[in-house]
Amino acid sequence: MRFDGAAYRVVTVDLRHSELTLHWRNPDTGQPFAGIDALRDWGKQHGKILRFAANAGIYDHKGAPLGLYVEHGKVLKPLNTAHGDPSAGNFSLQPNGVFLIDRQNHARVLSTDDYRAQHPDPRLATQSGPMLVIDGALNPHFLADSSSLKWRSGVCAPTPDRVVFAISETPVNFHAFARLFREKLGCRDALYLDGTISQFYDHGDYFGPPLFMTKPYAGMFAVFEDAKDS
Repeated sequence: MRFDGAAYRVVTVDLRHSELTLHWRNPDTGQPFAGIDALRDWGKQHGKILRFAANAGIYDHKGAPLGLYVEHGKVLKPLNTAHGDPSAGNFSLQPNGVFLIDRQNHARVLSTDDYRAQHPDPRLATQSGPMLVIDGALNPHFLADSSSLKWRSGVCAPTPDRVVFAISETPVNFHAFARLFREKLGCRDALYLDGTISQFYDHGDYFGPPLFMTKPYAGMFAVFEDAKDS
């Protein structure tokens, strides 16, 4: 997809037909997957073909999710409500937020404050930041003429059963990336996942920054297909 002169890879997951999952540690070993290739190989060992994968948000220097992280209904990291210093990282740019899929398999994006107030019971959730779009408005901290250009990835849920991921194929600023979600993808709420290290795996191909720029991940989104059904 092209928008306002920039190229993006956009992937839509229809939750009525595909299961979106989160993965941090290999359940067989307890060790972090750390990368998409390891996640793909694990799936293959269990009779599953990886169709889509993406990094699931910002993590700390120890390789653990920096904020809320929920897999299979289990909270592995709690909600992080610390504001911190915005100059120290994107997670501290306010407001930050949470992408979640609830027990009814409905997806949504909430600001961290709204998540704390509403107490949802997610099947999966990942906290990241900043929010790109908040109730139809661009994050007010974003500047249209910002010179901070990076590869960027994000997620939204235009409807409860449809999740949309996007990654830039060239460096863009926050303002341009947020406009993509609001004006092109029809999202009233959208969440930033990460920057230069971000990567999408889509049916065997990689999209985003050059592979040498990526680093080990913590959580990763995935869509697997049973090998017998392919």
